[in-house]
Amino acid sequence: MLNEFKAFIAKGNVVDLAVGIIIGAAFTAIVNSLVADLINPIIGLITGGVDFSNLFIDLSGTDPVSLAAAREAGVPVFAYGAFITAVINFLIIAWVVFLLVKAVNRLKDATMRKEAAEAAAAAPAGPTELDILKEIRDTLQQRAS
Repeated sequence: MLNEFKAFIAKGNVVDLAVGIIIGAAFTAIVNSLVADLINPIIGLITGGVDFSNLFIDLSGTDPVSLAAAREAGVPVFAYGAFITAVINFLIIAWVVFLLVKAVNRLKDATMRKEAAEAAAAAPAGPTELDILKEIRDTLQQRAS
């Protein structure tokens, strides 16, 4: 069973998946910083200083000062600003993944076209029409004699 596990782990797909998860986690931190530190301030500037991450509706009627204070006190809140931030994060991640996949596909297509061109150039050229006609002529002459 240990040998089977080693064979499973050694397969490229498992290693590729692990690398993808690690890079994805690091990428998520970058996107979160991009949204929180760059995009939200710009949106706040456009909307007159609104910070999405701190928008909430108090469901208890206690009127907490901030979302952090409400959560610390255990007050039930409808934190729609955090949801808006999560949607912005998702859209940015989806867009970047789309661009990465598009670039990888473009590279794969270029590589495949290059390999196909090299294979076509390396393949021996078939007989020309003239060569076939000469062969037919010679065969007919041999049969006639």
